Amino acid sequence: MAYSLLLDCDPGLDDALALLLAHGDPDIQLVGVTTVGGNVGLAHTTRNALQLREYLGFPEVPVAAGASQPLTREAVNAAHVHGEGGLGNVTLPEATLPLSEQHAADFIIETLRASPGAVHLVATGPLTNIAIALEREPAIARWAASFTIMGGSYTRGNATPAAEFNILADPEAAKIVFDADWQVVMIGLDLTLQAQANSIVVDRLKALGALADELIVPLATFYFNPKVPDWDGQAVHDVCAVAYVARPDLFSMRPARVDIETRGEFTTGMTVVDFDPLVPNALIATKIDVNGFWAYVESVYAKVAAART
Repeated sequence: MAYSLLLDCDPGLDDALALLLAHGDPDIQLVGVTTVGGNVGLAHTTRNALQLREYLGFPEVPVAAGASQPLTREAVNAAHVHGEGGLGNVTLPEATLPLSEQHAADFIIETLRASPGAVHLVATGPLTNIAIALEREPAIARWAASFTIMGGSYTRGNATPAAEFNILADPEAAKIVFDADWQVVMIGLDLTLQAQANSIVVDRLKALGALADELIVPLATFYFNPKVPDWDGQAVHDVCAVAYVARPDLFSMRPARVDIETRGEFTTGMTVVDFDPLVPNALIATKIDVNGFWAYVESVYAKVAAART
């Protein structure tokens, strides 16, 4: 079964690995990439998306840049995790193909309007572009075949004790998104921390040749720190969100009500999850088949690596 997918992202180590999965899976048709400021600033995330498009070889896929700032707050970033430029130590050739002239929010609206019910929307960065698109055209919530995010948590955060980074970066946008007329599939930290590129996974990835040497392994190990107690490798958060679209059978899900804390002194950006709601607005990933996930991801990466040789 083929899936059309539009990826809103902030590359980003794991966003880049998610783009590789979306491009490489023959069952996914990547119809667009939109960028947002998040892991690093918009200029860097957009440059990275443009460079990855040419390096990986999907030149026909439009790339549109979106919001550089949250809706109402000062921008934050995670350069301390992803490196100053966003891709760790990876250096890619400069892009030569142009950026779309459309704002990302308008690109999202037009893409979903053109094929209602056919395009799966996935967001792996702060939700600013999605919120802007919803404010401009609320009907996108009905036009999307599904809407999946990497973000949030039903236990604890990573940017603060209460909040995951993507939600904390723009909680007002996240509130708009979760309050819209659709079901949000939330692939949060509780799930993504189960999918770690540990030493065994990395050894298998190294067998993929030049693509692994130049891109996959450097991205998947940039902040690998085996000296930390109980460390089991670097989580590939955003890859999980793309994998869910193509392989939902790998995930255990629970319906829930999710509300976004925007005013708490210590809890701003918290995803408040009620697993016993009267009216659920989300589907929450709770468990992943780790072995099945890595078998799927590695098989897709191997296809891309083989096609480049």
